[in-house]
Amino acid sequence: MDAEQGQTNENFVMTSEKPPLPADGQRDEAEAGLVLEQEVTMETARDGWDSKVEYFLAQVGFSVGLGNVWRFPYLCHQNGGGAFILLYVLLMGLVGVPLFFLELAAGQSIRQGSIGVWRHISPRLVGIGYSSCVVCFFVALYYNVIIGWSIFYLGSSFKYTLPWEACPTEGNNTVKECAASSPTAYFWYRKALDITDSIDETGELNPIITGCLLAAWVIVCLAMYKGIKSTGKVMYFSSVFPYVVLLCFLIRGVTLDGASEGIKFMFYPKLEIWADVQVWRQAATQVFFALGLGFGSVIAYSSYNPRHNNCHRDAFTVSGVNFMTSVLATLVVFAVLGFRAKTIATKCVNRNMRAVVKAMSSRPFPDLIINVSDVEDMTLNEYEQLYKTRGQQLNIYGYNLTACSLEEELKQGVEGTGLAFIAFTEAMTLFPGSPFWSALFFLMLLNLGLSTMFGTMAGILTPLTDTFKTLRNHKFLFTACSCALGFLIGLMFTQRCGNYFVTMFDDYSATLPLIMVVIFQTISLAWFYGADRFLEDLKLMLGRPVPVVYKYLWKYVCPVAMLGLLGASLLKMFLERPTYIAWNREKASKEDLPYPGWALAVLSTLIIVAFLPVPIGFIHSLLLERLSQSPADAEAGYVPCATTDTDLTPLDTLPPSAGDPSSFSPLLEENQDTRLQNGHIEHFETSVL
Repeated sequence: MDAEQGQTNENFVMTSEKPPLPADGQRDEAEAGLVLEQEVTMETARDGWDSKVEYFLAQVGFSVGLGNVWRFPYLCHQNGGGAFILLYVLLMGLVGVPLFFLELAAGQSIRQGSIGVWRHISPRLVGIGYSSCVVCFFVALYYNVIIGWSIFYLGSSFKYTLPWEACPTEGNNTVKECAASSPTAYFWYRKALDITDSIDETGELNPIITGCLLAAWVIVCLAMYKGIKSTGKVMYFSSVFPYVVLLCFLIRGVTLDGASEGIKFMFYPKLEIWADVQVWRQAATQVFFALGLGFGSVIAYSSYNPRHNNCHRDAFTVSGVNFMTSVLATLVVFAVLGFRAKTIATKCVNRNMRAVVKAMSSRPFPDLIINVSDVEDMTLNEYEQLYKTRGQQLNIYGYNLTACSLEEELKQGVEGTGLAFIAFTEAMTLFPGSPFWSALFFLMLLNLGLSTMFGTMAGILTPLTDTFKTLRNHKFLFTACSCALGFLIGLMFTQRCGNYFVTMFDDYSATLPLIMVVIFQTISLAWFYGADRFLEDLKLMLGRPVPVVYKYLWKYVCPVAMLGLLGASLLKMFLERPTYIAWNREKASKEDLPYPGWALAVLSTLIIVAFLPVPIGFIHSLLLERLSQSPADAEAGYVPCATTDTDLTPLDTLPPSAGDPSSFSPLLEENQDTRLQNGHIEHFETSVL
């Protein structure tokens, strides 16, 4: 998910001819207009991408994020393996790609951020753009904390013996919490987070994580202070490097003992899961977030494209790369986790069989016949068969003998932070040269997070600088202040209980508001603006007709699918009390705890605040109409950005008729006339906002 808007330049635009004068009583107004049209007007220009490669890397970097590495493999593993992938591809084709194409086309044709796009279609819809900005801000707050964690682990990787390879000692004894869990779990919960037992226990700020969060925000600010001119250059590394690392891990992973078991376990199809509604909900949600729909970042990036860029092809290309990245990451994850699981299970078998031999040497077990010479060479399959047929005989008093199941080990710690900071780090400690692989892995996570973070910030900065001239004239100051504000609010996540707030924001601050935003923008464009009209605009922009199937996908399939996803999400939220996973220090294990009342109020507030701009914008527009005032007139300070492209000009955000501010403006107008728009004089043949 990535980047930002362009630098501002000052261009002079002057008319070459006079338009015809209106007749009769409007002559005085016309003469005044002619005087204005003969003036030279300064306007703010909008830069475009330096190359198509930069744009493509930015879109890929934004859409391919941490969720591709740890969320998709978990969902695929939990929901039927190959069957889930087939379901994901189906929903990607029917819902994901059409909605992604819709956002790309809207941004490219109107040449504005999310606020300007929906203001252009109708002033009543301007709240959709502001709602996207609010959600982007919420996501940026906690997403940069995850980047801070990656920085901390990256720094800790430059030690010859990784600090999470073994449990620390107190005197002559191993630390109890570590011995009862694992070195990687102990390092994550106690050394990195120093986490409390519940969200009710706040605790002081974690100074190391606070410093890492500051470093993350400084990196974001430096990469974005020149808009897409600086961010686009960063993308050459931040978007490409993760693929290099994934390929290195794949080559290394498939050579490990147990990799084939992990991959087979991952992709074995279980088609019966298609009957589970919750699996459809999870697949649709993953498609939704994988492409970054509703954030406004896709619109922001595409708004810097040349007018005739083939955004239809881009929609398929970016979506395809996103999906293939998820599959590649899944192969890597389960090849490595298969190695880890087999290593742990094999050690378990050896430990148990030595215990059995030791017990047999002290007293006889007539029903249990085991060849002592075969104990060290016993395979997992042989042990599983032995445990299955003679499990009762293996339950020897005083010895904790378990099934040593490879499948059970594969199920451990494969979701979210548990995958990245516990399971995968544990697997890398088993690699020769583990510090190198650890540094490589967390550098990859850092770049994945940053490329997504750039896009998220673009979803905030681009619409606001496009909308407000003051912010556009002080872009660097606005970017720096936004990052500083994000850091200050983000301090809540660096408390000892901060991880629980990260979980809360991740689960509730974006999901429901974004689903509602996408529903509104799809229905608004397909039904109120008109799918046929939009297709004609795209034909004019692309120079070729767009398949008519999109009309039916936008009007029927996508809204129904999104309404179903919204209903399923609300139903799950109301039927099951929201919970979070806490770490119990005494038990040295995770446990599910219900959110307390005040936390439920906070997460409800997050959802309401994120969606509130939509009804506020609608009501505000209605009130202005009742007062016989155009919404555009009420925002006299709003001056849209132009573009430096030769075939593009400043965009018109005024509704087509002052007497009908609720009407819908065309996305594209082919016109060779000279017009006065928002006080700017221009000669144009362009997309008009």
